[in-house]
Amino acid sequence: MARQTSLFTFTGKAANMIGYYRDGKHYFRSMPATVRQTTATKRAALHFGFASRKGRLIRSAFANDLDVRCDGTHINRLNKLLIKAGRNNNAPLAGFRFNQHTGVDRFFHAAPTLSQDGILHIPAQTLPQLKGITALEVKVIAIRINFAERRVVSTETAVIKLDPREAFAGAALDVDIPGKGTLIVALQVRGMYGADASGNRKYLAADIIAVKEPKTAEIFHKPEHPQQEALQQRLQSLLNPTPQLIQRE
Repeated sequence: MARQTSLFTFTGKAANMIGYYRDGKHYFRSMPATVRQTTATKRAALHFGFASRKGRLIRSAFANDLDVRCDGTHINRLNKLLIKAGRNNNAPLAGFRFNQHTGVDRFFHAAPTLSQDGILHIPAQTLPQLKGITALEVKVIAIRINFAERRVVSTETAVIKLDPREAFAGAALDVDIPGKGTLIVALQVRGMYGADASGNRKYLAADIIAVKEPKTAEIFHKPEHPQQEALQQRLQSLLNPTPQLIQRE
């Protein structure tokens, strides 16, 4: 493969060339005149194509709400994860880091968990004292994706800042947003220098922390849900002196 050095780069097919993006750089190679595929290679190509499309849908779902820059390997890492997981297994998405250099466990040593009723629990714990960091900006991103229909059904986000010098009593947040599809919850944490986010990637984390598949045996009526404002109000529980279970409206 040769590296692309022109002002305008590309990925995918262009005439008889194929462009690639890998590790933050663009490359290209010529297309082979003929391709001979065995049954195994055809099967592998189908699996890769499915994983690639699914990964693109997931990335696009989070793209507008993530404030942490993804590292240059996140596309390949996500595709490999999806290939290994299989076509209908979304559980391995939990734990995926958009920035592989830092995880939310750097800021929350007691990991958040999602219960079966759609409540995100963040345990009470002592927040870390990080050099130069005056606050932690915590952002919850809840997205429901219908993979069968290849579309994002609904999205909700909420942001709050925590003072690491103060005690954090924990929180229970209802993130079970309405719609048909798989619920994927990501937690983003940014170390803040005053009003600005750190430019150091070791103080910037964005992880998928939970995945919840839709129920098929039971159907419940859910009232109409206000989007941004409702989840923002639920996230305010992070500031309460004692843990609080916040019910859906």
